Amino acid sequence: MLTTSVASQQVHGAYALIDSLKRHGVQHIFGYPGGANLPIYDELYKAEAAGDLKHFLVRHEQGAAHAADGYARATGKVGVCLATSGPGATNLVTGLATAMMDSVPMVAITGQVPKGLLGTDGFQEIDIFGITLPIVKHSYQIRHARDIARIVAEAFYIASTGRPGPVLIDFPKDVGIEQFDYQPVEAGAIKLPGYDDSFVIDNNSLKNAIHVLKNSEKPLLYIGGGAIASDAEEEIKQLAEKFQIPVTTTLMGKGSFDESNHLSLGMLGMHGTAYANFAVGECDLLIAVGARFDDRVATQGKLFAHDAKVIHIDIDPAEMGKTRQVDVAIAGDVKTILRELLQEVTETDLNFEQTRTWREHLQQLKGEYPLEQPHPSSGLSPQEVIIEVYKQSPQAYYTTDVGQHQMWAAQFINNKPRHWMSSGGLGTMGYGVPAAVGVKVAFPNDPVICISGDGSFQMNMQELGTIANYDLGVKIVILNNGWLGMVRQWQHLFYGDRYEATNLEKGSPKFSKLAEVYDIKGMLVEHREQLAEAIAEMLAHNGPVILEVRVTKDEDCYPMIAPGQANTNMMGLHHP
Repeated sequence: MLTTSVASQQVHGAYALIDSLKRHGVQHIFGYPGGANLPIYDELYKAEAAGDLKHFLVRHEQGAAHAADGYARATGKVGVCLATSGPGATNLVTGLATAMMDSVPMVAITGQVPKGLLGTDGFQEIDIFGITLPIVKHSYQIRHARDIARIVAEAFYIASTGRPGPVLIDFPKDVGIEQFDYQPVEAGAIKLPGYDDSFVIDNNSLKNAIHVLKNSEKPLLYIGGGAIASDAEEEIKQLAEKFQIPVTTTLMGKGSFDESNHLSLGMLGMHGTAYANFAVGECDLLIAVGARFDDRVATQGKLFAHDAKVIHIDIDPAEMGKTRQVDVAIAGDVKTILRELLQEVTETDLNFEQTRTWREHLQQLKGEYPLEQPHPSSGLSPQEVIIEVYKQSPQAYYTTDVGQHQMWAAQFINNKPRHWMSSGGLGTMGYGVPAAVGVKVAFPNDPVICISGDGSFQMNMQELGTIANYDLGVKIVILNNGWLGMVRQWQHLFYGDRYEATNLEKGSPKFSKLAEVYDIKGMLVEHREQLAEAIAEMLAHNGPVILEVRVTKDEDCYPMIAPGQANTNMMGLHHP
């Protein structure tokens, strides 16, 4: 461990914790107080009074985790959340699992009973260290105050390097009041034996990749969230445009490539574009960049892109060949590898004429299978709401909840890098609103819009209290169809229209009225003629807004790949 030359001083543990967080650039913390973390909150009080950082009181600890997650995704920095022991700690679990599945850098700090009570089933004692082991990148329990500075430095280092992820620090109450000689550890002044986030790029693998590329007539770039984490958007653009390679992205990879570019095929997978899924089935080379071949994309696993050779570029060697056998594996930072590849590969390795027929074919597929647009004679559809929101606010940061609205938002919103926050791997309903809180805290002067559904919104709607408390100008668009829409769709398609436990019409609040209870502007749209003007009014309002839109109740989200089917076998294909 490398420490600073700052002279040690007598402080208590809670001071050391807050000071260490400040030294690692933390400006915002999302949390909820309780008995076990009171020493930390007492120190937070002093730090806030001095203007050193700001704490945001959420209304539920799950909201704290999702807010820290949204903050991290939008900024690329480590998000920080804080909870007390027992139920406070366990309420973070869903948020930690969400961050782990989507490789989001986060540090979660939990209060804990005093060390002397550990293992005695003390009041609000829980083994959060053990509970979270499978869903965090690393866990700590601090037993001595002298370890605080080192552990915080390690936690931030582990969370933000290599493949990012959440790290848990469990903090017993008596450690917070323990007096000791504190010597700070600055950000970056840490070296962990056995943990190496550096990679030496294998030149042979690069040469093999170029050889495979040179012999390809139907190449396809398949981009995942690792490209966003690596800030590799410019390198992807250069590679795609230099060799005119079509590009498709995962849900997590949205923003890594401009979807208005003629080479873009949009999102692939279960509810991806038809032409992206056809491209995967027909390509002879799949260049996977920061993607992990998850089952919502590689629906048939080993048969995914069955006629293609695969080049896999990823920070995590464990992903290589995990689901789909690869021909060339290059482990390391995506941005660095793509830079090296761009330096080595030339136009003679892959010329435009070699792939012209492929590009023309995909362009034809775009015309044959466009995304389904709403029909003006039908009721107000969810798609046209999303299309109109994006039309009026294309530069906004977008968060989503999970379900049909999430897939429609992914289909129709073309966002910039780090402007798309959505729970991909875990599929966490209730993510959107608290994530929007985190994004708005990070970028208070930029538009932040949450696209939600009536089911998902009710999972964490208590965070309206957080939004109202801090007057966060988040705009929440609720597509209200009175159903758990995605589950209803599956019941319709695969369970004989037996709609068990999916109708939400009875028992749901009038969301526009609920907003007013929190002193938030509430709006209701029931007819198409109201839509454009209402969205404009929502965006113009200087403060938070809930816009409830009553949409058609039986709209299904297409295209759709049924479970176990190949990417090219899609339901609900739309022909113009």
